[in-house]
Amino acid sequence: MLVHTIDPVYDAHSEILILGSFPSVKSREQQFFYGHKQNRFWKVLAQVLGCKTPESIEEKRAMLLSHRIAVWDVIASCEITGSSDASIRDVTPNDLSRILNVAAIRAIYTNGGKAYQLYQKYLLQTTGREAYLLPSTSPANAGYSLERLVEAWQVIKKSREG
Repeated sequence: MLVHTIDPVYDAHSEILILGSFPSVKSREQQFFYGHKQNRFWKVLAQVLGCKTPESIEEKRAMLLSHRIAVWDVIASCEITGSSDASIRDVTPNDLSRILNVAAIRAIYTNGGKAYQLYQKYLLQTTGREAYLLPSTSPANAGYSLERLVEAWQVIKKSREG
């Protein structure tokens, strides 16, 4: 059983919450979200927000918070083989009230289908808030080019303005 050890990124000003499923092997090693250099999360979000792609953990955290974006994962603990979402089982969900009770979250998005499926199964009833599915930024989602991902993720920018 693996336990999620990366703290969520959020503050009282966060308005958008982006949820992944569970940290990859590389993210667990780095102790921060989307740590695999092939994952396109930071590139996509930077392009959507109109800023340069952050490199360090401090830059990533600053970009998120300055744009009122919170990031965490659906799963608190699970069995998983490597980084494969398809292998996830024996899920214990995270308690999102930690974020939702502090921040004025206006919209919740999931980074990929597995995060969306797990949110629907474990968290929707608790939060009472719909999550919106975004295509995964994972390198496993090879069907989506960077350009297609940026286009699909524009909804983040629109909901921030909204």
